[in-house]
Amino acid sequence: MSSSGAARERAERQAARQDERAEKLTAQLDGFLDLTGEERVLDVGTGVGALALALSPRVRKVVAVDTDPERLFLARERAPANVTFAEADATKLPFGAGSFDLAATLRTLHHVARPELVVAELVRVTRFDGRVLVIDQIAPADPLIAIELDRFERTRDPSHTRLLPDGDLRALFEANSLVLLRDRFEREERPLEPYLDLAGCEGEARARALELAPTPYLAELGWYFLRKAAA
Repeated sequence: MSSSGAARERAERQAARQDERAEKLTAQLDGFLDLTGEERVLDVGTGVGALALALSPRVRKVVAVDTDPERLFLARERAPANVTFAEADATKLPFGAGSFDLAATLRTLHHVARPELVVAELVRVTRFDGRVLVIDQIAPADPLIAIELDRFERTRDPSHTRLLPDGDLRALFEANSLVLLRDRFEREERPLEPYLDLAGCEGEARARALELAPTPYLAELGWYFLRKAAA
């Protein structure tokens, strides 16, 4: 299979997985966010559009960006009229300061080399007194276990960089004058074979990933809802 064919197949698997989890994500967002329905929202690192599509019935407008054209193609096919998609680098967003009422990212920070730049960009494009939503997997507190987990994740998916611990994320938020409104942590069990399939991990990489994998794999996700402090 060609590289473009493999990328399309991975994107289709992720879209199918998104459909399976859509109802749960919607319920989680409803219980976590305060929305008026008039927000202009930015979803950074949208992938196949999970967060953008979940937010779309609850806000006025969603702009969603990613660097992967295959995922964006599938996201556009599934989107309602109030959601638009564009290719853009999360560390250099093509929007002016204060363009959005809410800037959000879901499971993106551990795929970028400089997550601090992504957080800074989220804050820059959010209006003063606007909101920022960050949802991402959290690194284990033990640094040695965290290193081993990152090694497994990079073997499974080479786009993985590094999981950030809760303390590092909070330091990034504070450095960008974000005020934490609420947080939440949840465990997510990940059966290994379907998880490897989702990333298209095959052959020697799959065998190596199975050797490195924690069993059982209980990933911890952190949810952070923050306010951009007024100047």
